[in-house]
Amino acid sequence: MQTLKVNLPGREYDIKIEKGILDSAGELIAEVHNKCKVAVVTDSNVGPLYGDRLLTSLENSGFEAFWVTVPAGESSKSISMLEFLYGELLGNGLTRTDLIVALGGGVVGDLTGFCAATLLRGVPFIQIPTTLLAQVDSSVGGKVAVNLPKGKNLVGAFYQPKLVIIDTLCLDTLTDRNFSDGMAEVIKYGVILDEELFCRLENAPSRKAVMEIIDEVVYRCCDLKRIVVEDDETDIGGRMILNFGHTFGHAIEKKYNFTDYTHGEAVAAGMVMAAELGEASGITRDNSSERIRSLIKKFNLPDKVEIDKQSLAEAVAVDKKGKGSTVALIIPEKIGKVIIKDTEKNSIWIQ
Repeated sequence: MQTLKVNLPGREYDIKIEKGILDSAGELIAEVHNKCKVAVVTDSNVGPLYGDRLLTSLENSGFEAFWVTVPAGESSKSISMLEFLYGELLGNGLTRTDLIVALGGGVVGDLTGFCAATLLRGVPFIQIPTTLLAQVDSSVGGKVAVNLPKGKNLVGAFYQPKLVIIDTLCLDTLTDRNFSDGMAEVIKYGVILDEELFCRLENAPSRKAVMEIIDEVVYRCCDLKRIVVEDDETDIGGRMILNFGHTFGHAIEKKYNFTDYTHGEAVAAGMVMAAELGEASGITRDNSSERIRSLIKKFNLPDKVEIDKQSLAEAVAVDKKGKGSTVALIIPEKIGKVIIKDTEKNSIWIQ
């Protein structure tokens, strides 16, 4: 088992990574929380695959567990689904001394985490991510949120989990599209912080090849995020580099009603847009833009998505990295190094 420790002011938590670790989840959770009632929140895809195994592990470790299932998909990251969760958890007698566990991908983790942050002014929670995107990115760092009609993740909080349990065997049940979805975030880490990781991906351009080194890949991405989050937990400085591709990506998701493109697909196209903008501005060099595009295409991710100027402007207007008339864009200088560039909102446009 590989363990990473996230150290933040006044609190810390572990990230545990191992194939088959799901069956030991109850024991691991018992090490960080007293025996109590546990609400497992999952979705309609993940529950049938892994729900019974997790509940058995929890009950064998002395917890009183029940689950709540939400529909799979981005539409569940909503205020209405949040209200549904509040009702289900309170209806089952959950208290502030109990525990909430998120079992699923990024949607389940974000929704459950925000529910935990706000219910009863805060209930402890644990992340058990089952998708590649969630394992390498969204389960670590404490960003939790739901969407609004005006845009992505506009109602949220910073609320750290007590523990993150990552079973990479769960990735075996992902569709090829969902696997590629997560690869967008892996590629992101290579671009922003780790040229060696990027080069390894260039030399392993298939799902099978990546799965042969998956524990290393997940560990490296989590470690990179840990380093960034420890330095800037609340996203006011250096942590903003983790948003590479996301300004354009969120605009794409909203434009297509969060249905036509997955988060990773939108971010992939957004990374290419950011690199092209950097190239046009003389910032991005060393053929980096083309290398990013090429790697994205190798993992069956879109390198271009049509978006009109109005849709982009509307998304940028509510971007959380905005400050007055400017927004912080993450632009690559080269593979492994990016800059944060304050850019006039009305000047962001890629033809």
